[in-house]
Amino acid sequence: MKNMASMMKQAQQMQKNMQNLQAELEKHEITGSAAGNSVEVTMTCKHKITGLKIDASVVDADDIETLEDLITVAFNDAADKVETYVNTEVNKVTGGMNIPGLG
Repeated sequence: MKNMASMMKQAQQMQKNMQNLQAELEKHEITGSAAGNSVEVTMTCKHKITGLKIDASVVDADDIETLEDLITVAFNDAADKVETYVNTEVNKVTGGMNIPGLG
């Protein structure tokens, strides 16, 4: 019976920690880049874009496709970094337990 109470307490603490983490992830920003930081995309860990910076040196009206590609690369870089960060933070809270839908 003591073990069950202890497990329930641990589960409640983990739930509280996950709620805190979810709130932190909504605010935490990560930046991805392309072409030596000529294009940067900043997003929250909930994948909300909060910033886009484009250096004038990569803007060419006759070659919009390259700029589109650079933005895509920067976005994907940010998204990959977000995924890594979120997985790391979730593992800290869960102790490495694989809980579907959390990471």
